Amino acid sequence: MALEVKIPALGESIIEVVIAKWLKKDGDFVQMDEVLCELETDKATMELNAEQAGVLKIIAAEGATLAIGDVVCSLDTAAKAPAEATPAEATPTAATDTASDGASAAAAAPAGQQTYASGHPSPAAAKILAEKGMEASAVAGTGKDGRITKEDALKAEAAVPEAAAPAVSSSPATPAVSAVSSPATPAAPAGERNQRRERMSQLRKTVARRLVSVKNETAMLTTFNEVNMGPVMELRGKYKDKFKEKYGVGLGFMSFFTKAVCLALQEFPAVNGLIDGEELVYNDYCDISIAVSAPRGLVVPVIRNAEKLGLHEIEAEVGRLAKRARENQLTLDEMTGGTFTITNGGVFGSMLSTPIINAPQSAILGMHNIVERPIALHGEVVIRPVMYVALSYDHRIIDGRESVSFLYRVKEYLEDPARMLMGI
Repeated sequence: MALEVKIPALGESIIEVVIAKWLKKDGDFVQMDEVLCELETDKATMELNAEQAGVLKIIAAEGATLAIGDVVCSLDTAAKAPAEATPAEATPTAATDTASDGASAAAAAPAGQQTYASGHPSPAAAKILAEKGMEASAVAGTGKDGRITKEDALKAEAAVPEAAAPAVSSSPATPAVSAVSSPATPAAPAGERNQRRERMSQLRKTVARRLVSVKNETAMLTTFNEVNMGPVMELRGKYKDKFKEKYGVGLGFMSFFTKAVCLALQEFPAVNGLIDGEELVYNDYCDISIAVSAPRGLVVPVIRNAEKLGLHEIEAEVGRLAKRARENQLTLDEMTGGTFTITNGGVFGSMLSTPIINAPQSAILGMHNIVERPIALHGEVVIRPVMYVALSYDHRIIDGRESVSFLYRVKEYLEDPARMLMGI
């Protein structure tokens, strides 16, 4: 009996997937719950398991894009599992042939690059190996069924080719030949001119499509301001050790910005809203999306009801979500929703940018690096640590007065953190 294996429903926002990699071959006998292939969506990579034991017949090839409910493969559940050969059944000739094959493979592999009967690399491991220019066959997997894990890929080192020894003439009497190029021979270009092509991941294609859509379908504008980060840095420096000792998490800038944003959003609800068809939707809660750089690209996990959290709870949640993003463990629920986004280009050295709105949200706050700059304070020019901040917003729902007032309120809270912590 042939059992069709279909793409399951993976969330209401996901309508298609890509077959990233088959982990089993056509004709293989698979056991129930064995992983058949990896599915790549615009949000995460996940595995498709066998619903029953049987012989696999692959229908959709690697790289194919399928809709939810499409058939990926079929399983012949009536087929019997192949009997494994026992040592008594193995003939001397077969043993000799196997040994001969193993010796040939060992002889063919260059020194320092022993070939293993390894499994398939995980998506994170495959990316790391590609960046190192290494083949998966040169890495021993320590995961289940010999699968190459992210840690295996990080530890793997490409073999350094031995320098070729200078050629020595076997006949001393033979005169050396001059290596002077002919004038008609063009000089070789300096440096290598290699080129590498990779298939765009489903995540990258979706990000590209959504960014273009936002630019084309919203009336996006950006307003800027500068923040004297001295008061926050002073408060952080004074209490960070006690904070870490009491709560077990570090005190960073993201918790201050998240808290300031939540207070400002409650004062200017349009910045926390969105357009749904011909209706304006206003949210009385603050689900703050935090942009995080992950191995597969930019992901935006969500801190739920951030307006009710203290600084230590925000820091703990930011740390948890960032760790899961780096390990490619974020679930769809952790990346779905969000009413406002914060992105921090300052960690990469960005001085100023115009961030693009994370649709269907209506605004995004961009943080940048902190640089000592001269500012006027109480009639004097002084040097202070300053950060430029940018608010990109959809002018269809947010007026200029609201956007500028919102950003200025965030500035006020950060420059007087005591007021922010007191909620006044």
